[in-house]
Amino acid sequence: MKRLLTLVVVLASGAVPMVQAQTPAATAAAQPTKIAVIAFQAAVAKTNEGQRDFADIEKKYEPKQQAIIGLKNQIDTLTKQLKADAPTLTEAQRTARARIIDDKTKQLDRSTQDARSDFTQDVSQAFNTLAAKVYQVMASYAKEKGYTVVLDISQQQSPVLYAGKSTDITNAVIAAYNAKSGVPAPAATTGGVPNAPMPAQKPTAAH
Repeated sequence: MKRLLTLVVVLASGAVPMVQAQTPAATAAAQPTKIAVIAFQAAVAKTNEGQRDFADIEKKYEPKQQAIIGLKNQIDTLTKQLKADAPTLTEAQRTARARIIDDKTKQLDRSTQDARSDFTQDVSQAFNTLAAKVYQVMASYAKEKGYTVVLDISQQQSPVLYAGKSTDITNAVIAAYNAKSGVPAPAATTGGVPNAPMPAQKPTAAH
């Protein structure tokens, strides 16, 4: 999925909270710390539900992208024509053509900004809604497997410098969520899995 996704980068505003098992203080002191890591943003995007939802959003914006491309091509064509015809045009004709190009350029800028804003909002909303559900599955999985801490290695400011492969629960959480959601895997496409969009807000843990 490389089309309108290339126009928008949704920035995360905070890390996904780590999961800590709720245990009494006395018991916690006696238990060894068991740590896992997860690429949370990738986990959300690579669930069957995530791939389906983000593909639907991209499809929704394809007409707008095509309209933007068409308008840009018009501007390029008019600009080339003006350059080629300039020696034979009067000043008034050159001014009129330049004004048309300017008007279309402003229209292109507005259309691009509107599409970017709407696309960002839709992706952010879809990600945050799904992230909250994936977080609950992750928390349940961590408690079931006895993990006391889960760290998100997809964050730019992640404190994790090294993690053994056996501590990475990303694929396990994806599988657990897919099983719970019941959403089938999407049909294979040449575009592959899209880059994981990032949340505008961090999901809230259940207490």
